[in-house]
Amino acid sequence: MMEKERLNGITESIIGAAIEVHRALGPGLPESAYEACLTFELVHRGLKVEQQKPLPVVYSIRR
Repeated sequence: MMEKERLNGITESIIGAAIEVHRALGPGLPESAYEACLTFELVHRGLKVEQQKPLPVVYSIRR
């Protein structure tokens, strides 16, 4: 399988999982609820998931 096809398949799985979670839960819940359910769906679809990874951020105020 070509790399583009592999990546398209992963993308399709991610979008499909997000749509499934949204259909099941509907709008208005805390983000943490969607995150937990999306993680479940992605793992169920055979994808590796890492949640809430630390991200270095540089913030400065210019005045």
